[in-house]
Order: sequence, then structure tokens, then C-alpha cells
Amino acid sequence: MIIVKTKEEIELMRESALIVSKTLGMLASEIKPGVTGLYLDQLAETFIRDHGAEPGFLGMYDFPNTLNLSPNAQVVHGIPNNIPLKDGDILSVDCGSLKNGYYGDHAYTFEVGEVAPETKKLLKITKESLYVGIAQFKIGNRVGDVGFAIQQYCEAHGYGIVRELVGHGLGEKLHEAPEMPNYGKRGRGKKFVEGMVVAIEPMVNMGTRRIKQLRDGWTILTADGQPSAHFEHDIALINGKPELLSTFQYIYDALGIESDEEDAFRTSKLQL
Repeated sequence: MIIVKTKEEIELMRESALIVSKTLGMLASEIKPGVTGLYLDQLAETFIRDHGAEPGFLGMYDFPNTLNLSPNAQVVHGIPNNIPLKDGDILSVDCGSLKNGYYGDHAYTFEVGEVAPETKKLLKITKESLYVGIAQFKIGNRVGDVGFAIQQYCEAHGYGIVRELVGHGLGEKLHEAPEMPNYGKRGRGKKFVEGMVVAIEPMVNMGTRRIKQLRDGWTILTADGQPSAHFEHDIALINGKPELLSTFQYIYDALGIESDEEDAFRTSKLQL
């Protein structure tokens, strides 16, 4: 059952989402060759707690860390470790926070040093597909419309869409109804309703869509060892249209990137 949120609850969720956004922005300046995942994880935990929230992932389903850190061929749910990042790596950082009883949850895939052009393209198309999907999150549409849009956009570039892992509703629980697959058929699935909040998160592989899992019970990898990208936003349905609760702007400020990609999905100027 979809749990509709009040305007007041949505504003509390925006606060939680922006704590994650600020955490990712802080990490953007730290992600470089030679840095370890455990170092980034400790920075993130301290930052989230210093902002009056709790790490949303730490201890969830017995996960041992604050961040999901997934480099290169890892799709999602990577466990931070002491292996230094290398020039040319990519690193998906998925982060959650819990504040005022509500979760924020979003992700960004970072370049580490100089990345190969074909890998840059994977990141570009995956992030673009996120906004293609968000545009379909509106009154009159259904879950399948979002998944169809993301799938069509990515497969047109020859990429594989992961099937086994999906986006989700968000609220007092990290995972609520409905599931939000990144593939599907137009007009299928649950209807979108005013006041719902979801996390849309394309997970896109350079090669096959197929995946495998490490023995740690968490880490998901591409079956062919090619890179995977992951981008995620939290979005509320307000006045029939998608409203971003999270932002990549803190990341862009840290990295010196100019972008207006979020403008179409925000009714008021973001107060940084």
C-alpha cells in the first residue's frame, strides 16, 4: 500500500534528503586516488551525526557501514574497505540518513582521477536516464511509465538495465511501496497519487544486465566485469508533478560543475 505523505511530512523528508545531499557534496572533495572506502565511510558517519541525523544504512538488515561504496564493476551494496582508489576508477556512493523519523536516500557515481571516455559516457547516460524517469513521475502515469522511459533511454545506447534491484517508496521506512523498477511497460503498475514519495535509481551496466553476488552477502557485481553506474534522487509528487527533495548541487559546487538539470523538477530555488 502506498503511504501518502502530508506537506509537513514531505518537508521533514526534504530535510533528511538534503542531509544526504550535503554528505555527498562533502565526500566529492575527498574522492581521489589513494583514498580508502573506510576513510570515506568514517567521514560520512561523522558528518551525518554532526547534522543531527543518524546514518540510515548503518545496521539496516545488519549492514556494517554508513555508506554503500561500489567501485567499477560493483553495481550496488559494496562494503567499504581499506583498498585505495585508483586513477581511472569510478565509485558509486549510496547514502542514507534518518532524521525526525524519516529517511533520505540517494546516490551518485563519481569519477576518480582521469576516467576512460566510454566510462564517462556510461555515467552521463545513466544520470540523464534518471531525469528521463523522473519526468514520468506525475499524476496520470503509473510505475511502468517511469521504468519504460529509463529502459528505452539506456538500451538505446547499448547498456544493460539491472532487473533484480529497483527503486522504492520512501518515508518512515527506508523501503516502502511501490517498487520502482528501471524497466517496464507503459501504463502498467500502480497509479501515482498526490503526496507519494519515491526514490528513483537507475542501475545501468556497460555490458550485460546480468549480475552476481559476492560471498559477503551484500556486494552486487556485473556478470561480465564491465563497469556499472548508479544515480538516485528522492522525489515527491506535489500538485501532480515531480518535486526533487534531494540535490546534486552540493557535489557540483565541490567539483566546479555547472548544471541546470534539476531546475525543471524544483518549484522554488534551492537554498544552499
